[in-house]
Amino acid sequence: MNHVWIAAIIFGCLSTASIGAMLLSPKMHLRHRDDETSAVVRLIANIFVVMSSLVFGLMINSAKNTYESIDDNLHAFSTNVILLDRSLRTYGLAGKETRDRIRDYLQHAINNPARADMAMPDNAGRALDAVGDALLSIEPKDQFHQTLLLDIRQQYRRVVEQRWGIVENAEGAIPRPLIALVAAWLTLIFASFGYRAPANTVVVTSFIVGAGLIATAFHLVLDMDIPFQGVIQISDTPLRRALAEVGS
Repeated sequence: MNHVWIAAIIFGCLSTASIGAMLLSPKMHLRHRDDETSAVVRLIANIFVVMSSLVFGLMINSAKNTYESIDDNLHAFSTNVILLDRSLRTYGLAGKETRDRIRDYLQHAINNPARADMAMPDNAGRALDAVGDALLSIEPKDQFHQTLLLDIRQQYRRVVEQRWGIVENAEGAIPRPLIALVAAWLTLIFASFGYRAPANTVVVTSFIVGAGLIATAFHLVLDMDIPFQGVIQISDTPLRRALAEVGS
């Protein structure tokens, strides 16, 4: 589900729960609105406040680790692409076609570095496969070039492994059931806030603003968990730098 829709659903749940409880509580029987009942409701809400804080903190930490890990891997990947190009340059004119294929791959990768949308064609993957095909067509002339070509092919395999490692880890690590559970806890908390709350403009505005800020926080955390989509994205500067080096 799109992160915007998840945030919108959370906002709707929190707003409806708080305002609905505020409007419904005056209609309850007196024994449902006494101090003892209110104290129990607040106590249960406090338990879920602590649990929600802990779990949401874990979600933020997970998204942060995913973002930083992929960012580090992207820098290492770009460096290895540059080293592969340097080795091909050392090889000589026979490596020119492969270098051209690397340049084509980087251009595709900048547009779609990790194929975050699996419904899209994997043009970058096919361009990287073309680099391997070009390597297979090279025939070494002597022992030196044969040894160098073996090293180049090992570098290429390392680049392919890193690329697919980035792809596989860029799809998000936060389970959707966990998001639903935290959203349910927050809905209960907001309902407890609305219980016996005075029905006035300040209270209603506070509920709406609070629900909006929490929904926005969920959106940003989930957006950071998939680093190649949305507002918070990993910079493509390493790939652009690699393209500039390969094209030089």
